[in-house]
Amino acid sequence: MSQSITTSGSVAQPTETADVIVVGAGPAGSATAAYLAMAGLDVLLLEKTAFPREKVCGDGLTPRAVKELITLGIPTPEEDGWIRNHGLRIIGGGMRLSLPWPDLASFPPYGLVRTRQDFDDILARHAVKHGARLHESTNVTGPVLDDTGAIVGVSARAVDEKGRSTGPELVYRAPLVVAADGNSSRLSLSMNRPKRDDRPMGVAVRTYYTSPRHDDDYLESWLELWSTDESGKRVLLPGYGWIFGVGDGTSNVGLGILNTSSAFGKTDYKDVMRRWVATMPEEWTYNDETMVGPIRGAALPMGFNRQPHYGKGLLLVGDAGGMVNPFNGEGIAYAMESGRLAAEVIAQAFARGDDARRERVLQSYPGVMKDALGGYYTLGRYFAKMIGNPEVMRLATKYGLPRTTLMKFLLKVMANLAEPRGGDASDRLINALSKMAPDA
Repeated sequence: MSQSITTSGSVAQPTETADVIVVGAGPAGSATAAYLAMAGLDVLLLEKTAFPREKVCGDGLTPRAVKELITLGIPTPEEDGWIRNHGLRIIGGGMRLSLPWPDLASFPPYGLVRTRQDFDDILARHAVKHGARLHESTNVTGPVLDDTGAIVGVSARAVDEKGRSTGPELVYRAPLVVAADGNSSRLSLSMNRPKRDDRPMGVAVRTYYTSPRHDDDYLESWLELWSTDESGKRVLLPGYGWIFGVGDGTSNVGLGILNTSSAFGKTDYKDVMRRWVATMPEEWTYNDETMVGPIRGAALPMGFNRQPHYGKGLLLVGDAGGMVNPFNGEGIAYAMESGRLAAEVIAQAFARGDDARRERVLQSYPGVMKDALGGYYTLGRYFAKMIGNPEVMRLATKYGLPRTTLMKFLLKVMANLAEPRGGDASDRLINALSKMAPDA
């Protein structure tokens, strides 16, 4: 990222101005922009690529993510390519356990699958429909700072499909900038907000295979990845896997590994993927000949690994703020949820009559996020540390999977699907644990 522009002295002239600039039109940025536009604010949404564009993801949406889609007003009819799933199938310890999503008042009883190439485009167009101004192929190169060091805009350049600059430097100004620019969040780094090393980090790789399993109506989670060595002996590979039917003739097949594992950063994840799928039944047709596109990887920033979530005019949402769930690696639900919560705070802030009062409201955003997810994410950090130990994972798989009642409880925990009020004993226990856990 280029050096920041400081507005003291000669003032850089803005190309455009807005109430709020949102950098990044993924689920977090588009949700934020849509809600802000609905609240009557002038929102500029800057995206470095052009839609439709691909993102590395499992493409599976839990009921928590579906709830956010419903709240945002995104229709999801099956005839438009939204594939419903009824629950999670867990494979491990020689068992296959199918668990339906819980039937709760606060969450729909189904999940969805939609490729990110379609999904992100749909959300960005939804924000535009409600009044956000979207600029695609616009690569933000740095912050514009005032003489106090606060961000008051961004510099950017138009880019082609290969990311090469195609024009002069552009300057966009707003009293608030939202960083929704993903895990690397170069904008956050330029404002001296590095990642925290005491938070879990994951790596995921995935590809698509043409397969008759494309219409599977359960998300599938593999707790163990087995292969064979040259002598034919079974060997346990590092990581955890998934298979999601996409409904278009392909399956999304991927695996992830946490930095709490001793194999993190020392493993050829693409090789692990190939060795794992080579053990699957031939009729599933997961092989090099049916692979659609390359095996691609991405980092999963978990448990609020970048903080503070607001300061000096810059507010963080989604992966930029490390909001991936440490229990299951889910990011889309929390990206959209953080966008919704951020927009509520921002709209209230801009309803204040002066800068000091607006700033006071914006300063409440980190507390809002910690109240919503802080305790739960702390539990997730403990969980991530435990399962990084292969022996703990082996015992959990061996003794946990045969107990369906326990697994139903763990499904609620891992997918964060407890009723916030009332509910049964399991909901109350999950909420109590989350409230007792520190939200640092």
